[in-house]
Amino acid sequence: MVGTQPLAELDPIADPLSWTGEITVGTAERAVDPITASPAPDLPATVTDAQGTEVTVTDTSRILALDLYGSLSRIVFELGLGENVVGRDVSSGFPEIADRPVVTSNGHELTGEAILDLAPTVILTDTTLGPWDVVLQMREAGIPVVVLDSQRSLETSDDLARATGEALGLPAEGEALAERTSAAVETTLEHVASLAPTDPALRPRVVFLYVRGQSGVYYLFGDESGADSLIEGLGAVDAAGEVGWTGMRPLNDEGLVAMRPDLVLLMTGGLESVGGVDGLLEQVPALAQTPAGENRRFVAMDDTEILSFGPASADVLDALARAFYAPESLS
Repeated sequence: MVGTQPLAELDPIADPLSWTGEITVGTAERAVDPITASPAPDLPATVTDAQGTEVTVTDTSRILALDLYGSLSRIVFELGLGENVVGRDVSSGFPEIADRPVVTSNGHELTGEAILDLAPTVILTDTTLGPWDVVLQMREAGIPVVVLDSQRSLETSDDLARATGEALGLPAEGEALAERTSAAVETTLEHVASLAPTDPALRPRVVFLYVRGQSGVYYLFGDESGADSLIEGLGAVDAAGEVGWTGMRPLNDEGLVAMRPDLVLLMTGGLESVGGVDGLLEQVPALAQTPAGENRRFVAMDDTEILSFGPASADVLDALARAFYAPESLS
């Protein structure tokens, strides 16, 4: 479901803990809006990447931008170099990149053969995809590989745009995209703040679950996972971070019950992998002992959107705020 009425015009429900039932929400479709229609990379561009490796990029005619969230590829498109992108990761799901071949397999594993077949002149990635041997293989093949910071949050979206622009010889465009992204996020955060309860007691306690039922993967995301930044940006309480849960760790039933979440945030693909809410409650019985489980209060968003910090951050905040505080506005 998506909402069309401007976020600033919505009237929130009196009690965000009163609605029941699961909601699947998506962002309003927004076309790529390049900072420039005629980018002219200043090459060679030499940068020191997030791992301290000095990398020189001499050719941006065939780009691969790969990460777990699909953020990097969207940034490259927004910088105006979308026509130069020759492949994609499975998380890059926006329409403009849909016709590019996928170079990841089994979800998020880099496939060396598929990458080499595309003959990239530069690869942008981070440490969220593996195996790392594939990255080393690409460097050994003579391909410049720039490893960017894997930390994702609302606060780092602009830094990622700057770093990507610098690596591709477009520092001014990277700065412009960073400023546009930051301004959009700040404006949306202000609108969200007007919807969220001012009484701390009414703010929903939220946990983010990463589920892959076919693989038996049930992870709870806490501090420094990116999910914490999203939850707090929505004016809610990060119930996992509150108890010191850090990073992405296997779900603990006892800990989940102690967190007392009012709402569970998750990816649509994960929810589908366990057969929907009924299947999730069956696979994770502890959920039924929480306010979220008792009220079947689950909010799901597409895997390619929910943690795609970057140019789409403001849209993600907008959509989730509607689900949290004005569910009747969704259609």
